[in-house]
Amino acid sequence: MLICMEGLLEPAEIKELRGLYLTGELIDGAKTAGWNAREVKNNLQIMPGSEAAKHGDRILRAALGRNLTVSSALLPKRIKPPLLARYLPGMSYGAHIDNAIMRVPPGEGGPMRTDISCTVFLSEPDEYVGGELIMQEPGGEKAYKLAAGCAITYPSTTLHRVGEVTSGARDVAVTWMQSLVSDPRKREIIHDVDRTRRAIFEKEGKTDQFDTLSKTHANLVRMWASV
Repeated sequence: MLICMEGLLEPAEIKELRGLYLTGELIDGAKTAGWNAREVKNNLQIMPGSEAAKHGDRILRAALGRNLTVSSALLPKRIKPPLLARYLPGMSYGAHIDNAIMRVPPGEGGPMRTDISCTVFLSEPDEYVGGELIMQEPGGEKAYKLAAGCAITYPSTTLHRVGEVTSGARDVAVTWMQSLVSDPRKREIIHDVDRTRRAIFEKEGKTDQFDTLSKTHANLVRMWASV
């Protein structure tokens, strides 16, 4: 299930994150790619583990933690520290699949399985030309270029690429999640039930129908979640 989320970040958070590109050390992004993906990865990244990267991590994890769509639709168990990436003219990221298992910093529980990939846009679409996030979908490729502060999440099993930037700068934060429910089809069912019960509560309050759906939602999570 691919989800586009508006307003994940507040304007002040966007400004603070973009300021990190001025103070943080930028390195070759290929250094953090898998052995095959590094052949097609051409971007810059703030040095992982640096103070700038850690500050960005705190901002982004707080934003993800307070977002209802994230908690309802993605059910994150673990979130990898994000990579803060910049694409300048001539840079792109060719077709690739994200690593199934990723390392995390010491003290965060060891390697994690990647169920969900997440891109948070920090630049406005009119600040750069090209640079679309392009997904390979059953009907063909589909391109996404969202407003600053918006995010897109998608199953990490998706083949995807970033088109070449021809002018301007494309700043993004990229992270990955291990979900309590690894199967995206099951996550979609849980999310549909949750959205429906919340809509009933908004319109009618705590009804018998709301209680039944709440029981169903809880029991689906209980049945499918791995903690």
